[in-house]
Order: sequence, then C-alpha cells, then structure tokens
Amino acid sequence: MKRIGVISDTHSFLDEKVFDYFEHCDEIWHAGDIGDLRVTDRLAAFRPLKAVWGNIDDHKARIQFPETNRFLCEGMDVMIHHIAGKPYSYPANVKAMMNPKTPDILVCGHSHILRVEYDKKINMLYINPGAAGVHGFHKVKTLLRFSIHNRQLSDMEAIEIGPRARLME
Repeated sequence: MKRIGVISDTHSFLDEKVFDYFEHCDEIWHAGDIGDLRVTDRLAAFRPLKAVWGNIDDHKARIQFPETNRFLCEGMDVMIHHIAGKPYSYPANVKAMMNPKTPDILVCGHSHILRVEYDKKINMLYINPGAAGVHGFHKVKTLLRFSIHNRQLSDMEAIEIGPRARLME
C-alpha cells in the first residue's frame, strides 16, 4: 500500500503545514506550476517526489521535470500533466496521450480548483488538488491525500491548509 500526497500550483510558495499533512505519505505528486525549485527540492528531501512542470515554470524546472509523467503505482496507470482540461473535456494533446490506453488516474493542476471526479465515459479518475500557493484567485490553499493498494484507491481526503493570502508580517 502507498499513501500519496498531491499538491499543485505552489507558485514558489510552500506552506509549512504541507509537511504535517504529508507526514505519513510514501510519495508526493506535484502537478505543476512549481515556481521556485526550492519548493520541489524541499518536497523531494522530505519524501520521494514525482512532478511535472507547468505553464509558469522556467527553463530550470523544464529541464528537471517532464511535461508529462506517466508511471505505475500499486498497479494503477497514473498520468500527471499540468493543463489537462476537465472530465469529458480534455485538450487534443491530452487526448492523444491517453491513446491507445487511458490511464486509470489523471492528475492535473492549473485551474486552482480542487476537483475529484470519475470520468465514466473513459473509466478514469480525474484528480486536481487545487492550488497550494498564495498566487491566484483561489481563496483557500488545498491538497489531496489518499491511499492506493492492489489497484484500489481509498481514503481520499481533501485538505484545506489555510487562506490563500499571506498574513502581514
């Protein structure tokens, strides 16, 4: 069994609470818009990290991480891609990546909207953890956490880690 923490759209900010919420995770998946690579350096020093770059990421992030990361986790085919649309409405490039085999799980970011939905048309779980950074229109920083064991996903938790706005120092 693997316990997974999912984060996206940090935009160079990493809330310290992430380490508490991901303390019992075996892996962290970052769905892009990392910003400063110190974010992923700290996450990777804490737990094994799988990440992709997003549209705000510079050439350093694009050298270190792929645009799409596809791998197996506990027998499930997982694909992480920053801008992947939403259930029933995927961009042509994402549809092409899901051909000939649709992944079991698609993880993305970009929208800053937490959303988990099973796409019945293509038998795939869509996961967007929302945004964990302080830049964007979202009001609350969010994460996801779940377990995968023998091709079964369980214990899905949506976590609010606080308001988007930084407190005045």
